[in-house]
Amino acid sequence: MRVRTTTAAACAALVALALLTGCNRESGGGSGGKKVGIDLPRSDSDFWNSYQRYIEQGVKAGEVSALPPTDSQNDVGKLVSDVTALTDLGAKAIVMAPQDTGAIASTLENLSRRKIPVISVDTRPDKGDVYMVVRADNKAYGEKACKYLGEQLKGAGEVAEFQGDLSSINGRDRSEAFKSCMDKSYPGIKVYELATDWKGDIASAKLQSTLAGHPGLGGIYMQAGGVFLQPTLALLQQKGRLLPPGSAGHITIVSNDGIPEEFDAIKAGKIDATVSQPADLYAKYALFYAKAALDGKTFQEGPTDHGSTIVKIPNGYEDQLPAPLVTKANVDDASLWANQLRKG
Repeated sequence: MRVRTTTAAACAALVALALLTGCNRESGGGSGGKKVGIDLPRSDSDFWNSYQRYIEQGVKAGEVSALPPTDSQNDVGKLVSDVTALTDLGAKAIVMAPQDTGAIASTLENLSRRKIPVISVDTRPDKGDVYMVVRADNKAYGEKACKYLGEQLKGAGEVAEFQGDLSSINGRDRSEAFKSCMDKSYPGIKVYELATDWKGDIASAKLQSTLAGHPGLGGIYMQAGGVFLQPTLALLQQKGRLLPPGSAGHITIVSNDGIPEEFDAIKAGKIDATVSQPADLYAKYALFYAKAALDGKTFQEGPTDHGSTIVKIPNGYEDQLPAPLVTKANVDDASLWANQLRKG
């Protein structure tokens, strides 16, 4: 993907941020008053909207001193402009979640030269130094979805997979792990790989074609419930295929994200399972590592005191947070962030 940056775009972002900064009276967070720049990756996903809420709560609580966040709207060119604006306003650390993990390398190299540490949330950049990646094990997402569908379908049948954007490490990790698991453990299941670019309308259109050609479809793996859930349920309802578990013709659906709407769908028998991405922990530890970077702290490989594991990656370190499988059996677990969100 070609990176699109323009002076006008950067200037517009800078002016908007400058105006907002005049109204930002948040303080605290230690680190000698150094500011953290935060870019939110998109606002068209319930998962990322929840992440934004947790980020805002953390900043308000004084976990870091932050500039007003930008929103790159799933556009790597805008992300580059936003980061330029944030650093021009004095950001000494950057929190980002690049959706195209290959196209951000030059920006990371520039930040590294300027000794501005980067915390990458949910996605691991392909190249370019990062202080810490805050992310769950995305290969485990694909493996958990594969094993759940494989067992529910008893090793036979047809499954549609809504693949995320394969230019993203998350899309690749989930897709590769799902395929590897299916090929090895459930060779009797035929998988239809549907590329979606993380877009619900594309997933819905491709699912409609798949159902027309394969009416016996028995399972769906949605790599991102935040964008795929509603269009998928709407289409299945329209086609008369939104049937409860245990009934003839039921399509077993396993998702990724763990948003409240997925929990509602599990309780209603509309989907069967999801892997809960920890939106709360993504925000918490993004801010934690941003402050640690400004304080000059360093980390090593190994288990943490918050139930995760730090691993060494070629361009830095990655804190791999836990992401549990949620089914009807544990959907009411109070420790799951979607249930905590509703209490807040």
